[in-house]
Amino acid sequence: MTELSLLIRSEQPVDAEAIERLHERAFGPGRYARTASRLREGAGHLLDLSFTAMVGTLLVGSVRLTPVMAGEEPALMLGPLTVEPAFENRGIGAALMRRSLEAANSKGHTLVLLVGDEPYYSRFGFKHVPPQQLQLPGPVNPARFLALELEDGALSRAKGIVTPLPKEA
Repeated sequence: MTELSLLIRSEQPVDAEAIERLHERAFGPGRYARTASRLREGAGHLLDLSFTAMVGTLLVGSVRLTPVMAGEEPALMLGPLTVEPAFENRGIGAALMRRSLEAANSKGHTLVLLVGDEPYYSRFGFKHVPPQQLQLPGPVNPARFLALELEDGALSRAKGIVTPLPKEA
């Protein structure tokens, strides 16, 4: 198999339609019913913390970070992390994860939350959110509710309901 010429770059407004099509192929129509998707409704993701993976002119991956409040603690909700199915298992998702987490850390963010598979995300430092500490606005398997502290103690300060920050006008 040939090596990909992969470029990870900041998401641009012009990418929105291609990213939506990618989400549709990867997750199908049921994606809107998921708790994490519902949390992101009405909240804008941060372009400076969201990235795309490009192979030539083809968008093959995307990761977004959306500002939320975890109780009284500012946090980011990661997701969706999406890779074009034909390009999976080539390190694209990991490259997107590293880039977004580095950007969040460099901008002073302290806590990143996500709903996902612990075996995959643990390699980036994500751990289970302690039971009953935080609640998402809908059903979620507690084993899939994960957090990464970018600052020691950020998760212990986060208690209560995770809510979106509304888009700025």
